Amino acid sequence: MPANDPVARVALLTISTSRAAGEAPDEGGPALARLVQSLDLALEIEARETVSDDRELIAERLRYLCDELGVSLILTTGGTGFAPSDVTPEATREVIEREAPGIAEAMRAVSREHTTHWMLSRAVAGIRDSTLIINFPGSPRSIAETGEAIAGALPHALRLLAGGADVH
Repeated sequence: MPANDPVARVALLTISTSRAAGEAPDEGGPALARLVQSLDLALEIEARETVSDDRELIAERLRYLCDELGVSLILTTGGTGFAPSDVTPEATREVIEREAPGIAEAMRAVSREHTTHWMLSRAVAGIRDSTLIINFPGSPRSIAETGEAIAGALPHALRLLAGGADVH
């Protein structure tokens, strides 16, 4: 966002039962924080949370971050694969009002260059009111790779959601 744009508030949500229980260190949350810091945007991390792989809990936290905290951007990490406990996409779809499929497609496309498992990502992205929610994989390396793929579009997306001019 240009310097005259307001600072966008961001929330980071790590989704992992073992990380929420303190059984393993959270590597995804710090990777998301590094991604936010690397973006050429006026962003401020307002909240960082870790929750279990529980669809209702994830949806509740997403609603809270959007509706009560009023952040502009929520980045999640974890729970986007094929395991029975991977319910982040379902919880996200329950919360969003409009999907942003191009974001998830771009993330999968860039992953193809790095892993044969790229097509197993079920990550979604979408909009609730004026908040953009993006599901990232759990791997810190994958967060960096996929984040780079969408970084160029984020300023325009956040500006549009904040009611900015639709300049093309």
